Amino acid sequence: MAQPTGAFSSYDSIGNREDLSDIIFDVSPTDTPVITAIKKKKATATNHEWQTDILEAAANNAHIEGNDAAPAVNAATVRLSNQTQIFKKHAVITGTQEKVDKAGRKSEMAYQVARRLKAIKRDLERAIMGVNNAKVVGNDTTAREMASIQPFLTTNTAAGTGGSDGASSGGTARTDGTQRALTEALLETVLQSVWDNSGDSENLMLCVGSFNKGVVSNFTTGAATRYVTTDDKKLVASIDVYVGDFQTLKVVPNRFYDATRGARDALVLNPDYIALAELRPTQSYDLAKTGDSFRKEIVEECTLEMCQEAASGGVFDLTTS
Repeated sequence: MAQPTGAFSSYDSIGNREDLSDIIFDVSPTDTPVITAIKKKKATATNHEWQTDILEAAANNAHIEGNDAAPAVNAATVRLSNQTQIFKKHAVITGTQEKVDKAGRKSEMAYQVARRLKAIKRDLERAIMGVNNAKVVGNDTTAREMASIQPFLTTNTAAGTGGSDGASSGGTARTDGTQRALTEALLETVLQSVWDNSGDSENLMLCVGSFNKGVVSNFTTGAATRYVTTDDKKLVASIDVYVGDFQTLKVVPNRFYDATRGARDALVLNPDYIALAELRPTQSYDLAKTGDSFRKEIVEECTLEMCQEAASGGVFDLTTS
């Protein structure tokens, strides 16, 4: 049917208001399972230190009645450290943009600061568990960097051909080896080692990338029973909890592995013996005006404290596709 003669339509009008939703859709992931699980502590210097100790091996202990004391020499504690790292984001908004009527937010500055707070959290998760990074002391021209979890792990590890541990001091990164597929046997080897070397292995999480989360779900032994729920007629084929011979682990996929190395590490973590030590908790500061704009700086300064690396472990050099 033709449009009536002389009808004035929306195609002719130049005064119709736009239809712009007040909802801003953002599906960028912000879940950070490692940061969420580990302890929080306070740092008081850029070089954050802590101590570890270990008991001597169990041995035959029998003595003659009435004999004199013969004290053994006690081993000293081990003193470890990590460098605090400064995480920053900036928001700079012109005076005009802050004032005009906007869809989806009242204040452009508040919206941009909220986005950058989430971004710092993602960067911090990556720095703690997603890279193989040795600590960097830094100087007036070089930024300080914290060591990630990987270099600290030396007691309970399984590496590919040519792969080797870093330094438990965090000063030397791991050497990557030849990649191979994650298997249940590799995981059980590390879990057994964690049990052998740690008196507290009850609260473990297995941190893997998306590909190896699928590999774990196809394991055939530990908690691998597939079942159908009759109420909603769903086949449950994913493993979120792995029950092994020595521990029960929560299986947690993590998105924030370094893009260069990929998610080639399966980290068996005990959150009770890992901490985030904050020198400066996340804060936002107003920066001086240098023109017709508003400026803020968001800063977090913290480091990883690997309280006792023997409570955790890792299967390294895994295929990721």
